[in-house]
Amino acid sequence: MEKETTQPADSPESTDGPGAQTDAPTGESETGETQDLPIEERLTKAEEDSKRYLDNWRRAEADLQNFRRRSEQERADSSRFAGTSLILNLLPIVDDFERAFGSLDEHIAGMTWFDGVHLIYRKLIALLESAGVKPIKAEGETFDPQFHEAVAHAEGEENKVISEVQRGYTLHDRVLRPAMVVVGKGGDDEEKEEEGEPANG
Repeated sequence: MEKETTQPADSPESTDGPGAQTDAPTGESETGETQDLPIEERLTKAEEDSKRYLDNWRRAEADLQNFRRRSEQERADSSRFAGTSLILNLLPIVDDFERAFGSLDEHIAGMTWFDGVHLIYRKLIALLESAGVKPIKAEGETFDPQFHEAVAHAEGEENKVISEVQRGYTLHDRVLRPAMVVVGKGGDDEEKEEEGEPANG
């Protein structure tokens, strides 16, 4: 006796039956919502999208240009200030030269060996100037915290630099080392002296 065989409902052969499920497209367009709109509204929406895309592109282009400018400026600054640490190490040597020259007797200043030492000092100053180093004006100037560092106050015109303790320098447009200065504090005694009155009344 032959056995009857039955196919499972989920068998591939059963996909053609009346209960089979298909993945056939429904016929709806991917842009169905847009196509359902009148032509005028679709044109308006397309114009708005186009304007938005153009604005985004312009912002991206502006950001790229700004980035390029910043990168170029950073490279230029890196080149201009590459020797900063070396220059800072040379400044104390310049200070020592100037202190030594200020403490020499007149008869020593006229000797030949002194002329040789002073020539070395001038060459060092010329080297620093060629690298963009300039001294900061101090004595007699109005005190400026951007360029001056007050180490003491004394009788004198208020907010004026009376004397320079240590010379300051700039490298191009940046302060390399502020000038250490003594600043006038003004006061009633100074005013009385200017008017010819005794300081103690």
